[in-house]
Amino acid sequence: MNKNIYDFVAIGLGPFNLSLACLTEPLADVKAVFLERNAEFNWHPGMLIDDTTLQNPFLADLVSMADPTSAFSFLNHCKEEGKLYSYYFRESFYLTRAEYNAYCRWAAARLTKARFECDVQALAYDPDQGCYVVTGVQGPQREPFIMRCRKLVLGVGSRPLLPPCCASGGHRFLHTADYIASKAELQQKRSITIVGSGQSAAEVYHDLLKEADGHDYHLTWITRSARFFQMETTKLTLEMFSPDYIDYFYHLDDGKKERIVRAQDSLYKGVNASLINQIYDLLDDRRKQGRLRTHLLTNCELQACRHDPVEGRYDIEFQQLDCEKRYAHRSEGLIFATGYRENIPPFVEGIRHRLHWDERGRYRLARNYAADVNGNEIFVQNAGQHTHGMTNQDLGMSCYRNSYILRELTGVEHYKIERRVAIQDFAVPSTADFVPL
Repeated sequence: MNKNIYDFVAIGLGPFNLSLACLTEPLADVKAVFLERNAEFNWHPGMLIDDTTLQNPFLADLVSMADPTSAFSFLNHCKEEGKLYSYYFRESFYLTRAEYNAYCRWAAARLTKARFECDVQALAYDPDQGCYVVTGVQGPQREPFIMRCRKLVLGVGSRPLLPPCCASGGHRFLHTADYIASKAELQQKRSITIVGSGQSAAEVYHDLLKEADGHDYHLTWITRSARFFQMETTKLTLEMFSPDYIDYFYHLDDGKKERIVRAQDSLYKGVNASLINQIYDLLDDRRKQGRLRTHLLTNCELQACRHDPVEGRYDIEFQQLDCEKRYAHRSEGLIFATGYRENIPPFVEGIRHRLHWDERGRYRLARNYAADVNGNEIFVQNAGQHTHGMTNQDLGMSCYRNSYILRELTGVEHYKIERRVAIQDFAVPSTADFVPL
């Protein structure tokens, strides 16, 4: 029986678990398998808008920050595809979303420890064998499977988040996660409204604005934010995406963590300066030509939203926060750019008693990203903003986190974990120069 027990089973194959899979692949003595319910890798296909770019430079690929010599690096992908010199001549650190997706698909196709079309349906713990039992169905025929493992890695990703006022009524509201598939239908409307802020909202607005003249719709962008603000990318600010800051943040009180994350919107919810300027220049050009059929509204909080199937429109109510006045707005098309929320899949119920939870029903992660009562058996990807800070969802930190998790899974530091990288001190140093009062 022990020969058939994996060292670990990883569930879900988004970018974070894909990174872990690529780092695990060359480790011949590690018996692991990565399960993905979809038939192939595809990263946010609903947002693969032409020419949109990632916010991280290409070095933040699946492996390079842990192992620059890895065969799964983006540079090796370019070499194998015959595109290394063209990328060199382009002189850009930033990949388009489509390029990143193609790179990840290339890496996923080279894995021997990945299993696609494996839909996990239940988890349980076998105390006699001291292992976890993973059951589900696989392949087009949905054939049952069962696997046993000593440890688990949960990487099922997040789910689109809609405002509370859209939760009832049975109507399926549109989120930016499904934008590409719905774009042609949206553009048949006479009016389109985008609700939300951040990079995704800006990308959708810009994409629709570019093509507005060809479809003759009016475009509105409404956000609760006080302004359309730029994402902070100065060098000392970027040091907050570091192991040093994770150590500092993790040991703060829970209440302080919540307040800090809310105050750090500009670190992960802003819009890159290049896109803001492109939008402004396009708007200025349309204004000069007398074709400015758009409204951009800040400080406006959505409070009600109804779909009228008879009239084929949305009735929206929002409050202008500065003036404290309520307004109604009608639009034939509506799309929410309101982010994502943590996804706790139903199959976790079978091992719920072996997990730590906080008072809001979220995973309570230890510093090593484990969520189980023993502190070293069940690890969770991309569900720890409330414990580890905004570095949690950053692609640039995936190699650090996976090096850390892989060490916890195997007991061996296969990839050197950098512990001090920031120049600044996030906590006051414990030296004679600084004396607590």
